[in-house]
Amino acid sequence: MIYVFLANGFEEVEALTPVDMLRRCELEVVTAGVGGNVVRGSHGITVAADIDAADIKLDDSLDMIVLPGGMPGTLNLEKSADVQRAIDFCVENDKYIGAICAAPSILGHKGILDGKKATCYTGFETQLMGAQVSDDAVCTDGKIITSRGAGTAMEFSFELVKNLISSERRDILKESVIYKK
Repeated sequence: MIYVFLANGFEEVEALTPVDMLRRCELEVVTAGVGGNVVRGSHGITVAADIDAADIKLDDSLDMIVLPGGMPGTLNLEKSADVQRAIDFCVENDKYIGAICAAPSILGHKGILDGKKATCYTGFETQLMGAQVSDDAVCTDGKIITSRGAGTAMEFSFELVKNLISSERRDILKESVIYKK
């Protein structure tokens, strides 16, 4: 199970690209709306989440959570007790956390990035407390996967897939969507 959290003001490309790519790999992905099932993105696109974030189940079936960026989406994610609970569960149970754009700042504020290589949207580097900040498009350090922004959403998605399934499956996915990078 993978939860992709959507909060009002989320960056649509950063949220929906991973959902699409992970589902193409037949992984169970559930979008969880913070504060309700209907969520409005930072560019005015309204999305109906699969469930309300209050209804997430934190158990052994959980493999990963994904935190898209965007403003004020990142701030709304960080304020959510449900998101905070999911992050804590992942850290305590060695589960994957993917965060893109401004969302890695949430992990930095919690001290989760201490000593880890991480990346984020330009201008948020100081929020990655304790991290070895990189300007790579995507960074994976242990179970933490971070990425820079909307323009890196495909690479981020492929990295999520690779860590959950295999490099081979990621390459098959790239070929199927004609991604030539």
